Amino acid sequence: METEDSFPIEDLQCDFNKIVLHPGFRGTIEEIGKMNVSLPEFFDRTRLNYSDFIFPQNAELVTPLSEISRVSLDAEAGSGAVHNGLTIIAYDESVNRFDSLEGVAYCTSHSLVLLGKEAYVPANYLTFYFYTRSNEIVDESQYIKRSNNPEMDSQRDYMRDKILFIQSTVPPRTVLLIDGPLIAGDVYTYMIPTIESFIERKVVPIFFVKNSSSNMVTDNIPEMKNRYNSDLHWSFNYLKAGERTNYFRYVDRHNPKNAKVFCYLKAFDLSPQRVEMHTSTYSEFEQSVDRMMDMIYYLILVQGSKSNPQVRPIAIAEMYARETLKLVDVRRIMKEAGIVPTMNQERFGW
Repeated sequence: METEDSFPIEDLQCDFNKIVLHPGFRGTIEEIGKMNVSLPEFFDRTRLNYSDFIFPQNAELVTPLSEISRVSLDAEAGSGAVHNGLTIIAYDESVNRFDSLEGVAYCTSHSLVLLGKEAYVPANYLTFYFYTRSNEIVDESQYIKRSNNPEMDSQRDYMRDKILFIQSTVPPRTVLLIDGPLIAGDVYTYMIPTIESFIERKVVPIFFVKNSSSNMVTDNIPEMKNRYNSDLHWSFNYLKAGERTNYFRYVDRHNPKNAKVFCYLKAFDLSPQRVEMHTSTYSEFEQSVDRMMDMIYYLILVQGSKSNPQVRPIAIAEMYARETLKLVDVRRIMKEAGIVPTMNQERFGW
């Protein structure tokens, strides 16, 4: 993967038990430190109004792959899958955002953990970006980014870095557990072109959505329409603990490549979560998908937390992401550079 705003995948050269810095990490911090621009005073009455990065609400092309049904999950079979040589890697990230009068900074820790025989083995990738609308600040800068829409541009950079990190780190023949949706608005379709390369390397990416107001199922099954607030509302009432629904297929009306197979899984008597994969992944590994659902159920039980009911490796990846992010004191970097925080940043972020 190589884009105008990224660098070749071979330049990352990442493996496990390492923390890797983005090539522009130190340069961005150095240029922020040199920022000493005198700007004319003016009033900016522009209000930001960014759209949410959410899954399409009117997903008309949702169809069940079989009749609507409940499927019991088998934790013992899931345990066997985990302990019989299956390679499992999980991804999560943590982001520190700093809002200032001069621009917006994002420091992100991308985290992968390998489920080893005796321990979790981490790999982390740290990135640092600063976005501004000021031409004076960007002038002669190699790393600071000129942006009219920092929210959207930061999402694009985040997705490119995430994909690069995963592609360059995850070995073949791996089940890859990723926190977050496969498809959720324009930015989150960036993952779709990589699916073919994953399949070629026998990597099975599975995505998890714990919080969602989408109604893909309930709006497209006549018997359910207008009866439930969301799919999670329906699946919570429909499923018992230790069950999942049948699989459903979603295909974007405007771009058939944006397609996925998903189900809802309820480990405890709590809100379920959506488990999804690209339709190509499902087709390639269909014979193993049921076994993987049992594995997911087992890993949620291993996590053993009703306040944080997610698969254990993702929970560990989240911990590493948060701890690694603490290595970068964004507040100190900004303060030493003389960057002026916004009022809300000063009230709630410092």
